[in-house]
Amino acid sequence: MLSYQHAYHAGNFADVHKHLTLFAVTDNLLRKKSPVTYIDTHAGRGLYPLSAEESSRLQEHLSGIVPLWQARSRINDPLALEWLQTIAAAQEQEKGQKEAQGKEPNGASLSHYPGSPWWLAQRLRSQDRLRLFELHPGEHARLAKQVLPANTRHEYGDGLGGLLAMLPVATPRLCVLIDPSYELKAEYREVAEVVVQAMRKARHAIVLIWYPLLPAGQHHELLESLRSSGLRKIWRSELHQRDPKQAERGMYGSGMLVVNPPWGVDTRLADAMRELTPLLGEQCRYSADWWVEE
Repeated sequence: MLSYQHAYHAGNFADVHKHLTLFAVTDNLLRKKSPVTYIDTHAGRGLYPLSAEESSRLQEHLSGIVPLWQARSRINDPLALEWLQTIAAAQEQEKGQKEAQGKEPNGASLSHYPGSPWWLAQRLRSQDRLRLFELHPGEHARLAKQVLPANTRHEYGDGLGGLLAMLPVATPRLCVLIDPSYELKAEYREVAEVVVQAMRKARHAIVLIWYPLLPAGQHHELLESLRSSGLRKIWRSELHQRDPKQAERGMYGSGMLVVNPPWGVDTRLADAMRELTPLLGEQCRYSADWWVEE
């Protein structure tokens, strides 16, 4: 099934949770000079205009990135502040391209929200590698139009299969983002199976897995499969936008799993989310815990 397009949800509270986590992990990886291979299995289009028809239809960014953007001058947490400053850089980058094309710039307004390919590409060093997979033909066509560093490759294909085919990678470090749409129930099980296979081939890999929190509770299959898989160290965090007991339909929260998280990422994210979560709504709650096999 290929109906899902993330443009309808760009910049929502789940993107805040997912991309801040990704930002914290990559920030840690940049502390060492050794090269990293980054793999994004469900890349999307890279940069999302918030004025586009898709984003304008649901306007989920209004309860996600927008209140954080509006409060950015009052943010004190270093990680959250740097993340928001990086989003500001995306606006400046787009503004510069518009000026080069003779189009009217829109100043310091929030005009675009960066997807995971942008977050990974903008921190890429010359010694690193980035591989982007996207199976939706329309999304891949838009991704192909994005200006990306020379050490980036994007491929029209299945990201989970592509991940396994790439392993092991040549670089000493590996970071993988798995962010499916979960349109099909089988994807929860498939993701768990692929992660277990991938970790057998690359035990040192850092793997980030996003999952939606829905009233049907299908994410439990993913969690239970990974918890019983024998993987030694997994960190889980969840951001609840609404009380799950009152959620009859739709996504009430966002979940992230990080296999082999870098040291200190959990503490930095907890500090950042402590400041950001109240800005996302009165009901918004953040929680995190460790799964460690002794």
